[in-house]
Amino acid sequence: MRLASSTLLSATLLLASATASAHTTYFAGSFSAEALGATGSGTLALEYDSDGHTLLIQATWAGLSGLTTNAHIHCCTAAPNTGTAGVALADGGTMLPGFPLGGSAGSYSRIIDLTDPTQYGNTFRTASGGTAAAAEARLISNLASGQAYFNIHTNTFPGGEIRAFVTAVPEPETYALMLAGLGVLALAKRRRPS
Repeated sequence: MRLASSTLLSATLLLASATASAHTTYFAGSFSAEALGATGSGTLALEYDSDGHTLLIQATWAGLSGLTTNAHIHCCTAAPNTGTAGVALADGGTMLPGFPLGGSAGSYSRIIDLTDPTQYGNTFRTASGGTAAAAEARLISNLASGQAYFNIHTNTFPGGEIRAFVTAVPEPETYALMLAGLGVLALAKRRRPS
């Protein structure tokens, strides 16, 4: 009985060490109106892979008062979840690559190569030390602290109609480890003599 529990515990710890090697950070947020009179809403999910130096962006939105004209990630606000900042992530400093234009609703899913210096706004990259690696570190740090946001611009609100700040969320492996640990505890309690 004790052997089975310790074997299960060992397997759980082995699983934990295997999943601890994954270097992915997940962020989630909701789009809300940036300007008075803006009507759009939506959701945003980001997946940062620190090994591959990529950022997967998945966004959906609907109900915009105008048609999409631009989108990018801004950084770095003076305080978390409030304020405005310059463009941090946009192909050539202008717009996220492949962002759909001309609609009041839509979705965007794209993997951004964070090692490519042209994916950053020039001012942001220069202020970050001039390299893609430094810009990546600064962007991810500010996403984690709530000081960077995804912004969608429309012809009705050229300065930005909706935006989403994000917060880090636990990766799925964390939930799996938690459930495995609870299973070990339940098994140990059930097999313990009364």
